Amino acid sequence: MYNCHPSRPRLHHLALLLGCALAAATATAAADQPQPQGADFADLSIEELANIQVTSVSKKPERLLDAPASVFVITADDIRRSGAATLPEALRLAPNLQVAQVNGASYAITARGLNGGGNSAPNKLLVLIDGRSVYTPLFSGVFWDVQDVMLEDIERIEVISGPGGTLWGVNAVNGVINITTRSAHDTQGSLATLRGANDGADVAFRQGGSKGDGSWRVYGKAQGRSHTELAGGAPKDDAWHAGQLGFRADWERGADRFSLNGNANRGAFGQPRPGTIAVGGTDPRLGTVDTRGVNLTAGWQHALQDGGGVNLQLYYDYTRREMPPTFTESLDIADLQFQHTLAPSGAHSVAWGANARHSWDRVQGSQYVAFLPERLNQTWLSLFAQDEITLTPALRATLGARVERNDYTGVEFLPSVRLSWSAAPGHAFWTAASRTVRAPSRLDADAFIPGRPPYILAGGPGVRSEVAKVFELGYRGQPMPRLSYSATLFYNDYDHLRTQELLPSRTAVRFANLMDGHALGIEMWGSFQATKSWRLSGGLTAMRERVHLKPGSNDAAGALRAGFDPSHSLQLRSAYSIDATRDVELALRKVGALDIGPVPGYTALDARLGWRVRPGLELSVAAINLNGSHPEYGGIATRSEVPRTVAVKLVWQD
Repeated sequence: MYNCHPSRPRLHHLALLLGCALAAATATAAADQPQPQGADFADLSIEELANIQVTSVSKKPERLLDAPASVFVITADDIRRSGAATLPEALRLAPNLQVAQVNGASYAITARGLNGGGNSAPNKLLVLIDGRSVYTPLFSGVFWDVQDVMLEDIERIEVISGPGGTLWGVNAVNGVINITTRSAHDTQGSLATLRGANDGADVAFRQGGSKGDGSWRVYGKAQGRSHTELAGGAPKDDAWHAGQLGFRADWERGADRFSLNGNANRGAFGQPRPGTIAVGGTDPRLGTVDTRGVNLTAGWQHALQDGGGVNLQLYYDYTRREMPPTFTESLDIADLQFQHTLAPSGAHSVAWGANARHSWDRVQGSQYVAFLPERLNQTWLSLFAQDEITLTPALRATLGARVERNDYTGVEFLPSVRLSWSAAPGHAFWTAASRTVRAPSRLDADAFIPGRPPYILAGGPGVRSEVAKVFELGYRGQPMPRLSYSATLFYNDYDHLRTQELLPSRTAVRFANLMDGHALGIEMWGSFQATKSWRLSGGLTAMRERVHLKPGSNDAAGALRAGFDPSHSLQLRSAYSIDATRDVELALRKVGALDIGPVPGYTALDARLGWRVRPGLELSVAAINLNGSHPEYGGIATRSEVPRTVAVKLVWQD
């Protein structure tokens, strides 16, 4: 029996209500005969996975098997089976990503290394949500605490490890994450989720409908997490909560397709004082970080009669972040993208496009830090073209280039060459050479510490773009009907990496670009359908990364940047359908040690049991880090232990 009187501490109210709801749902369903799962819970076969349409590699639909790049696709069913509760947790499913939790609300996420260092968070990964870029010009990285979607609305996540600058622009250096949500046509009816765990709770709803040629949906979600702990068990002041509301509308009329979606979010989380350890159960406080944002994206696609197409997208994004006592930033971004795909002509298939992006940035500094000037407007303009050439029925070449202008370094040139060979049905080899850059951010050029002279850090007025020349060789295929496999060798040659140089006065430092380096590695993954009900999958990455100071540099700590990346990572997953209504998933992750911290290597075991109680009602129990807590990123004195989490979730849809 459940005691449903809400007299417990607020953190546990939602979990208690969930227990009551589960008890009621189980009692209601006891007399119902279980039925096979509906379309929303369907698995894809190995062959269907190879034929998934991806768009991130060439900005047009193509089969995953044919894409000449290192691409891993996270499907909606992968996310459901994993028990992931947040977007960063879902990204752990991609074996070609490094996902490290920093504290209760923050993550360090990258592909192929350079996951931080040099007084900056990771800044070489481009992230898109329905075509809207979510990296911040403040430091060229992503504030993961405010990037959220309703996980049940995700259609797929395409994760490209490797450069994507030709199609997506600067900052797509080590990878691109392209998150695509489902059309409103596919989210009709009602859906509600309720999740309770030992570290917090989530609740979400969605309602969809249609009228004429159009469909719509609205959604809302709220979530909260308790504080994490240090290795000794002392609590950190990093508990957080967040809420989000949004909508999407899609409609079609003849050769035209339109979409409109928007979101509004609000969140807050604590921030412990760096370098201190909790005493008596309380962390010294720096104040609560408050975040809020609003965005609106409109898209139009027109199919031309000759087989080509025109795409136009416009979005506006407003964010505000208050980080006492250091700074408060308000940022507005307007972005317009145009693409024209020409009709195939002989052996050629050409696409070209343009992008205009403008930001209005206002940073209110403090006595501790300043961004000067406090008010700064920036403009990015770019033009790209790509030609896919069919050399023979089995051999294709893709030539592309992008010219992009930014206010700090002027014009940047981002070319790429790709060659793919379909050796036999179900087998594809490819190779690529690319040049891409990370353009300077406000942190690189405009940061001053403290907030008024005399400065210890005096900006970087001469800072330039970081450059990567990338060479890749890959294979993707289906050697047997029940087996798919992908492997990529890569070599990244870096130049002009950012350093922190002591000025001749020896009283202050300034950002410069006196470091180079390289990364050599392999990434591979595959899936095997052992039986009709049992699928095994796994992935492995291994990398050797080195950076070197150039003559004239005095940045003694610069060469430690490679220490933020593990030399290897491994994951194994087992998905088993017990019957038409029950499934179980086990996942094992093994990640190598980080030299910075240092952070020891760790192994994590996750498990989830799902039960479709009746059509439209699913109950699941998930355990994350079942074998115990562990740290993933940061210094010994301040880093969080990523906790063992046990959660119960109820999903209802009508």
